[in-house]
Amino acid sequence: MSLFEKHNKTLKRALEEISNRGFWSPYFEMPSSKVYGEGAKEKATESFQSQCGKHFEIDGLKSNTYLGSEVSPYGFDLNIKYPAIDADTLIKDALCAMQEWKKIPLDTRAGICLEILDRLNQHSFEMANAVMHTTGQPYVMSFQAGGPHAQDRGLEALAYTYRQLKNIPTTSRFEKPMGKNPPIVTNRKFVVVPKGISVIITCSTFPTWNSYSALFSSLLACNSVIYKPHSNVILPIALSVKIARDVLAENGINPNVISMIISEDRAETQKLVKDEHVKLIDFTGSTGFGDWLEKNAPQANVYTEKAGVNCVIVDHFNDLKAMGRNLSLALSLYSSQMCTAPQNIFIPKDGIISNGEKISFDDVAAIITGSIEKLLSVDERAVEILGAIQNDGICQRVKEADTLGTMLLPSRDIKHPLFDNATIKTPAVVKVSAKDKERYQSEHFGPVILLIETDSREDSLNVWQDTIKHHGAITAGVYSSDEDFIEKVEAIAIDEKVNLSVNLIGGVIINHSMAFTDFHATGDNKAANCALTNENFVSGRYSVVTIKRDA
Repeated sequence: MSLFEKHNKTLKRALEEISNRGFWSPYFEMPSSKVYGEGAKEKATESFQSQCGKHFEIDGLKSNTYLGSEVSPYGFDLNIKYPAIDADTLIKDALCAMQEWKKIPLDTRAGICLEILDRLNQHSFEMANAVMHTTGQPYVMSFQAGGPHAQDRGLEALAYTYRQLKNIPTTSRFEKPMGKNPPIVTNRKFVVVPKGISVIITCSTFPTWNSYSALFSSLLACNSVIYKPHSNVILPIALSVKIARDVLAENGINPNVISMIISEDRAETQKLVKDEHVKLIDFTGSTGFGDWLEKNAPQANVYTEKAGVNCVIVDHFNDLKAMGRNLSLALSLYSSQMCTAPQNIFIPKDGIISNGEKISFDDVAAIITGSIEKLLSVDERAVEILGAIQNDGICQRVKEADTLGTMLLPSRDIKHPLFDNATIKTPAVVKVSAKDKERYQSEHFGPVILLIETDSREDSLNVWQDTIKHHGAITAGVYSSDEDFIEKVEAIAIDEKVNLSVNLIGGVIINHSMAFTDFHATGDNKAANCALTNENFVSGRYSVVTIKRDA
């Protein structure tokens, strides 16, 4: 049985679900021994511990130099070293491998990519440890976002790519009637060709979730891939690359179709992305470097997700306690180190109406801060929601949060029961005036939450729209029992091209972005120039060459 036949059922269902946009996942999201095997969690933990302090070896990626300085946000050095191969060698090897890869039939390539995804799923416990101890995500989140949910994103992108490529015929016969004269007849051949080398530059928070869409779309479209992982989050990408190369090699394919560059020299990364053979760049990270890539790599199609300012409007709403519960999780999950986490909450200074009663700004603020305090009141539970702080810059922002306005809820440090040196902080909540745009119209990445006092309901709409227009956003939210007001919010969301959540009080929060259901970002405001995943994300990753001759 071929790999395509082995995984064809999964592919067929994926092709259906990208049109349905409902809920579906072939990869079980909970770290269950019943699904992933008895002892799988324990074996993965032992494997991670034994890898620390050693070289991470990948067959075929050999070097005299090994680099790596990852530090777990839970308070210890990983001290894992990875093979550091220069950009010129990686490019040469990737080009050679791509010449073979592009000749392999679509269904065969699809089968191999689906096998890579299946193999990644089998290693989800290993990935959980790798993600947890590089990004700081709590364990269950690391398992889900690093493993099954990332795999869902990869499969979703693979399905979009497969559908596009399958719709391109390989041959056709052109026959044009010419009246009394013989028809004009030509035969045509259509050849899908890769754009070139695909460079994927990953972020420090969701290395697999944010990159697997690019990985599997680029691979299926015949491109070779070079990963450039964040310097403190190498292990999840190294594990992904190793698994993918193993599958390629097992099937007699040059594994240099996928590789990675580890370098402490910023100039070498810049040299790589500007190379004439690099035709695709996917980047998640800071606005500064994202803007630099868009301006300095003109030879490539550049897909970026950068900083945005996610906002929520609180209007007249009848279930404020439920709102508070929902928002408390949205504001606390992974210490707001998520590109979808809300930062700004706009509330009219004269308050709102709830069930016919006037509720002041301060009372609304108290509901929100009280809900956060209640959610995080038990430290053992809180650490599994907050995770650990990813870097010192975030700690500094939390420390300086009181300079933004009036502190409503100070951050507090929490001690992890298993990791004494972990850095864990609850959200700081600050009251800010809508007039102080310079304080809230920029991203304060991490657990810094701003409750912004607006002049009125209409002012909330205006300052929210102004924030998105000038700074972009991945997500937005509104709580209102007034359908006319909601219509205004929806109209602005559509005009400014931002995804909107309305009155979420149940098990879904504004942060959630699910493959086969949500389009992550719209690709049309300053926060991101692409969406995961739609047709546009795929179509720039290949070309079609037509060859015709007389019949």
